[in-house]
Amino acid sequence: MSRSEEARGPIPDATADWYRGFEAELTTRGLPASEVVRTVASTRAEVEAAGVQPKDLYGPAVLYAREVASALRDYQATAPAPAPSDSLADVAADLGTTGLTAVSNWKAPTSTAEQAPLSHTTSSAASTAPPPTDPVVLRLTDVSARRGRRTVLSGINLTVRQGEVVAVVGANGAGKSTLLQLCAGLLRASGGHIERTPRFGYAPQLDSLAPLLTVDEHLRIFGAARSMRRRRSVSTGHRLLNRLGWTAKGGQTAGTLSGGTQQKLNVALAQLDAPDLLLLDEPYQGLDALAYEDLWALISAWRASGAGVLLVTHLLRDVDLVDRVVELPAPQDSARRMPRWTSRSTWRKEPA
Repeated sequence: MSRSEEARGPIPDATADWYRGFEAELTTRGLPASEVVRTVASTRAEVEAAGVQPKDLYGPAVLYAREVASALRDYQATAPAPAPSDSLADVAADLGTTGLTAVSNWKAPTSTAEQAPLSHTTSSAASTAPPPTDPVVLRLTDVSARRGRRTVLSGINLTVRQGEVVAVVGANGAGKSTLLQLCAGLLRASGGHIERTPRFGYAPQLDSLAPLLTVDEHLRIFGAARSMRRRRSVSTGHRLLNRLGWTAKGGQTAGTLSGGTQQKLNVALAQLDAPDLLLLDEPYQGLDALAYEDLWALISAWRASGAGVLLVTHLLRDVDLVDRVVELPAPQDSARRMPRWTSRSTWRKEPA
């Protein structure tokens, strides 16, 4: 019995044979043992979320393993090496196996309210539990950001670990989308440090697609940027879109899609190469109730496979589905209030 089967428990013979063949072929192809375990776990999570047999979803185990191994080797050959950073010195044990890359490394302001520690709220059980040990995929330390003369974010401290879903909430204008843009490296912070795994995916809000490009062209372009083969990127993208309840026509241009289908394409592009970190900016925009449930099934599968997820939301029902919540202060209070962390079991909006 494989390591994956021992961790998951007994499964039907045909399915067990498929996973054994898949794992054996990955090993034969020279993947490190840790990568084999991670890939098998990710594949199983996707199969369980889809509710079908692995052969029906992926085809023959050996052929699929060859495609996966080839895609992983291609990606690893071009992936950026972690950049050295003095700010990693005190967290080397955490980051040593994660390969965080410094996205920004500017000195934060000193002797200001921005450097005050975060306020933590946990249940009594959580307060006596040992600290989390899962590898860090995203860390923000005293991060600040400005838009012109206006300070949008001040003194943000935030950590996301593997297998964790963290939600960001706050009033309009509190800087939720700005926070994700900083994490994705699209904006430069005015202060503080950002460290992030180089393997990440980002799904912005609507209006982020090229309207004249087709669905398959988007998949091929994003796949090429991640060193994926064309067939692999298209087949993976369509599989993700199917799990979001949409049987896409590859030749349809993005400009002719509804808001909901555009958002599904956004999410599929972010997850195309199974990254270690997903940054999702209100990914449910334009989705109907069924698609919303499909999205959360997919997010749960990502979490089970070991990915970290940072999610911007304004839906209160979402906070019951995540592991932690950070509330950004209202714009007028940003200079004197810190974001508040809470655990899933004790989340509530706290007064200023």
